[in-house]
Amino acid sequence: MIPLRIIRGDATSPQASGPKIIAHICNDLGGWGKGFVLAVSHRWPEPEPAYRRWHRERSGNDFGLGATQLIQVRPDTWVANMVAQRGIRTGSGGPPIRYDAVERCLTTVAAHAARLSATVHMPRIGCGLAGGRWERIEPLVIATLCDSDIATTVYDHD
Repeated sequence: MIPLRIIRGDATSPQASGPKIIAHICNDLGGWGKGFVLAVSHRWPEPEPAYRRWHRERSGNDFGLGATQLIQVRPDTWVANMVAQRGIRTGSGGPPIRYDAVERCLTTVAAHAARLSATVHMPRIGCGLAGGRWERIEPLVIATLCDSDIATTVYDHD
């Protein structure tokens, strides 16, 4: 097991050499425009149109809660669009985060990271607009990534 590393910084500017995956959570409505995705779009143009196309063509692909789309943005860097947020608003069903979908997405990211010999980098996924609690998400990150010997860094933005 590799311990989870939590540092101050910007998850779109990973503090590591070699192959890297930047993981973040998306909603299942095809919406992209608030939260961490703005930082992703500011850094790389490819993830947003890929996510929107994936959603638009969902009748013919795997788009949905628990699905992950890996987009290469540099020769050694990928962005993982992880669909783990049901809608965009807290309602009678609670916050939009879906912890079971987070776990499925992270399991997929772990498989990609192992295949690419990549480290994984992320903000405190699911804890912003999705309304999740870090004390529920951190154990999922540890179980899926760290326990699989994948070096994982969480970034707390200043």
